[in-house]
Amino acid sequence: MLVGKVTETVRSVEVMWKAGLIPFPRIDEGLVSLVAMRRIGPFAAAAQIAARRRPHEVGLVDERGPLTFKQLELQSNALARAWSERGIRPGTVIAALCRDHRGLVLSMSAAGKLGARLLLMNTGFGKRQLADVAKRENARALVHDQEFTDLLSDIPADVDRYLAWVDTDDALNEVPVLDELIASTDDRPVPYPARRGGFVLLTSGTTGTPKGAPRDHTSLLSTAQFLDRIPLRAGECTYLGAPIFHGTGVSQFILSYALGCKVVMRRRFDPEETLKGVAEHRCTALVLVPTMLQRIVDLGPEVLKRYDTSSLRIIFVAGSALSPDLGNRATEAFGDVIHNLYGSTEVAVATVATPEDWRKAPGTVGRAPVGCRVALYDADGRRITEPGVTGRVFVGSGLSFEGYTDGRQKEIIDGLLSTGDVGHFDEDGLLFIDGRDDEMIVSGGENVFPVEVENLLVERPDVIEAAVVGVPDQDFGQRLKAYIVRAEGSDLDADTVREYVKSNLARYKVPRDVEFLEQLPRNATGKVLRNQLG
Repeated sequence: MLVGKVTETVRSVEVMWKAGLIPFPRIDEGLVSLVAMRRIGPFAAAAQIAARRRPHEVGLVDERGPLTFKQLELQSNALARAWSERGIRPGTVIAALCRDHRGLVLSMSAAGKLGARLLLMNTGFGKRQLADVAKRENARALVHDQEFTDLLSDIPADVDRYLAWVDTDDALNEVPVLDELIASTDDRPVPYPARRGGFVLLTSGTTGTPKGAPRDHTSLLSTAQFLDRIPLRAGECTYLGAPIFHGTGVSQFILSYALGCKVVMRRRFDPEETLKGVAEHRCTALVLVPTMLQRIVDLGPEVLKRYDTSSLRIIFVAGSALSPDLGNRATEAFGDVIHNLYGSTEVAVATVATPEDWRKAPGTVGRAPVGCRVALYDADGRRITEPGVTGRVFVGSGLSFEGYTDGRQKEIIDGLLSTGDVGHFDEDGLLFIDGRDDEMIVSGGENVFPVEVENLLVERPDVIEAAVVGVPDQDFGQRLKAYIVRAEGSDLDADTVREYVKSNLARYKVPRDVEFLEQLPRNATGKVLRNQLG
């Protein structure tokens, strides 16, 4: 066990050195970074690292323009001092309901410098969800964009409010604006807090109140889990399409900052603006959730060829399943740059499929990187080792959480945490996710996972997207129902859909019901809201 741990640590250090995160031979710089990570957490530490190594280089570009790493560091110092004067202390919970822009970035860093606990709220949540989460997590301060003001009426008035992004001058006197706070105080370095604050990510919240997944202890060595199979490098440029409140966005934001990469972001995702930004800033990495990638690819070759995206070495995709069809279309459009990460809010990283993995086995989520373990178990908790046999997916990772903020925990077997998914390994040891354990449809005694049928349907050029759910059936218990978004001009009908599935899959996987929609209901990170179907 000890030998294995030492070997893993050595490998992690090698990966970080290759990426440029550990500046050999300046070991002292590495030690300073480790101390910062321990004392002020990943947001503020990453910003400090970049400001020390690349002070005059551009660190962030949003719709207001560029900021250097030094400017970001100084402004976050000022914001931390202003908040301290207003009573924010170590342990204070600050909720942030913001789109991606400098106000959120500065808030993240300032919270870390004060030892406050940052609660990253999902911009797609409703009024009741936001109020319930703020109450459960005991938020004492709230940073938000002006556009969300009406959603916050159920949050108690004694929660301090701050505006991070202003659209109009209406009622600005009622809520302090971050820019004003920053201008009102000095920007000297802030002493380390008495204790580190950490941050809380929220589960997707497709049903009920989202659960809080805290990240109170983040090791610098854990960054190797991303860098081992995703070749991010120091001093490059990342276009962040995925929202920072989501695990995909926040992980790659922190890592890009720690590497001294310029990060380009917009408040709202737009597929063509994304291509324009990649071309303008010569971005080397593009971070997306699959629905964003689909919107880019669906622009078509005529639009894609208007923008020079040859600088891209990495398209990092995570957050929901990447279908074989979409991954192949993206590879055809951009080359061998697709890196498909599988993980969750709770376990963080599980596996990564490199472009080579994808070429070999489209649809795979790849292999576990250094520092991660993945195993499959049957319903009785027995380990599954045979290729092709579906089992429940369990993951061990230095970035895994230690339980929800309400005290609940995911199932644990052999020290590994359940993801709630089921999957199988192929003969080469590549992992495939077959679906969610709770999405399995039992029809006439046969088990069907929707993703297999959905992937088949979206292979058709006349289908943009599809979702399959189980609906009650008097004879079979459940039957399959497909919801399909047709391509423009398509006259696809239900009989053709059923015949197509019947000719490719087993009879019990054929949807008896087919409904055509203008679009599928999705949350802010692109996951289909299946509870709104069926």
